[in-house]
Amino acid sequence: MDPSSPTSPRHDLIRAIGRWSLVALVVNSIIGSGVFGLPSTVAALIGNYSPYAVLAAGVGMSVIIACFAEVASRFQQAGGPYLYARVAFGRLMGIQTAWMLWLGQVAAPAANANLFVIYLGEFFPHAKDPLPRAIILTVLVGLLTLINIRGVRAGAQVSNVFTAAKLIPLFAVIVLGLFVLQAHHWTIATAPIASPNTSQWLKAMLLLVFAYGGFETALAPMSEAKNPRRDAPFALFTALLLCTVIYALIQWVVVGVLPDAAHSQRPLADVARIAVGPLGAALVAIGALISFYGYLSAKILAMPRVPFALAEQGDFPKVFATVHRRFHTPYVSILVFAAMVWGLALIGDFRWNVTLSAVARLLYYAVGCAALPVLRRKQPEGASAMFHLPAGNFFAVLGVILCVILITRVDFGQSLILIATIALAFVNWAAVARGSRASQ
Repeated sequence: MDPSSPTSPRHDLIRAIGRWSLVALVVNSIIGSGVFGLPSTVAALIGNYSPYAVLAAGVGMSVIIACFAEVASRFQQAGGPYLYARVAFGRLMGIQTAWMLWLGQVAAPAANANLFVIYLGEFFPHAKDPLPRAIILTVLVGLLTLINIRGVRAGAQVSNVFTAAKLIPLFAVIVLGLFVLQAHHWTIATAPIASPNTSQWLKAMLLLVFAYGGFETALAPMSEAKNPRRDAPFALFTALLLCTVIYALIQWVVVGVLPDAAHSQRPLADVARIAVGPLGAALVAIGALISFYGYLSAKILAMPRVPFALAEQGDFPKVFATVHRRFHTPYVSILVFAAMVWGLALIGDFRWNVTLSAVARLLYYAVGCAALPVLRRKQPEGASAMFHLPAGNFFAVLGVILCVILITRVDFGQSLILIATIALAFVNWAAVARGSRASQ
């Protein structure tokens, strides 16, 4: 069986996502709310060592992304990690991966939508009241849902705009911070932490690896990419390089400019306030709103393609593979995903959702890395891989080990929903397997 074409296509989606739109989608999927709050958390753990931790986390994530780059270059259908796991390990692992992917990528944008309302409360205090909050969340999710149902090209263009818009305030904070540091002769403001221990380093790396996560979202809509096997590796590595530079510079500026970076609630806004006053802080807050909404736009563009791919492979109800006759988009999957994000945003807690998303990501990252040597054995000549990772088997094992180590640092106190998701995935698989046997 050719892994790049497990079944014959049964849809008429439009290939409208070009190389640079795919790069923008990966960047938009990675940079969300974390960059606006994480620097202070990492500074609290390891102080002035934190910029080095950011770089180290980028190197660690490059191992996982490199494995995904080769695996992705073997496929041109929708589904991302679900499709890779299904072809490599079979239907059961594919369905389990899909549910983990779905869980992680519903919880993350729901958390970002909540942060949007919280930050909006800085300008409109009543935004966090129950009724205004519900209206705002409905408009946020509903508008993006409508845009994406009306066409993937429009959805990709919106993602491009938000990617550019969210990068502007980040670069502005970097430039302003560098000016402040230069004026103070590059003296670091934050008091250093003496010799952080292994536990502190691992906790910081855990948070930072999650900050680099989300790239897998952009691998889901490959049925609508112009040249997915060629462009996916390019987009992954380009976005990783850009995000690493941004994260490292942001961390350096925060610990360099803020006297007490560890206790700053809005570190980037505080840097702008020191540099140019309250107006700068307000502009960064607006940038945060743009970033949150841009992240949400990327998720609603890409993630509905996962249940679409499951339905296309016969692993989910066929209705999820329905394509709109006029707009050529999987509108049922889009509507269901948007409704779930809206629901979790209304009832969920930000920190709980982020933790849940983080655990789910580590699980399917490990599966994606493990798929690389398996797919190589299925295609030993490597003819279907547009990108071949040197020492790929070694990096695949290293990626799995990294995920396992980081999983040991996760608090599983709120993981009942994770166990329930695994159970539901087994039920899904059993129902599909029973249906397949009955049709034979």
